[in-house]
Amino acid sequence: MGVTRTPRGKWIEEGLRALAAGGPEAVRIETLAQALGVSKGGFYGYFRNRGALLDEMLDTWERAVTEAVIEQVESGGGDARARLDRLFTLVSSSYGDGPTTTVTLDLAIRDWSRRDEAVAERLRRVDNRRMDYLRSLFGAFCPDPDDVEVRCMLTFSVRLGSYVVAADHGDHSRAEVMDLTKKWLLR
Repeated sequence: MGVTRTPRGKWIEEGLRALAAGGPEAVRIETLAQALGVSKGGFYGYFRNRGALLDEMLDTWERAVTEAVIEQVESGGGDARARLDRLFTLVSSSYGDGPTTTVTLDLAIRDWSRRDEAVAERLRRVDNRRMDYLRSLFGAFCPDPDDVEVRCMLTFSVRLGSYVVAADHGDHSRAEVMDLTKKWLLR
């Protein structure tokens, strides 16, 4: 009976978990192998070095937060408001608790991008793809291009910012405020 290898995707998934929890410095081959309960030798069957793993992690993240999200939103059909509503619901489900939520990973990559120009360039590409998609949806029912741009910026900012804002909302829960924000943006 042959040796069962840890799948390539598990190394990437564990790398993304480490990145979200501790930044790129936390992505260490030995640490990942320990977390996976395997020896680090299997790593080299998939990746030539740590840099190759980091690149594949970024590829996986980029696909997950752009094309995969867009495909999921578009697959439900409907007009632009219905697709935006679906997008907001999908994005809010990625907030969750824990170290590997989409937002936590986004914030870790944003922090990394401040120190690595290649990561900054990739983040710019991802953010531009996200903004272009938002523009296409808001533009379907907002005739004013300035209004479209403001709604896109607010949508994007609220998505990231609500995770780091610790303020209370009076008589409203955070979920209620997010729902009110969605309704305002979709008016």
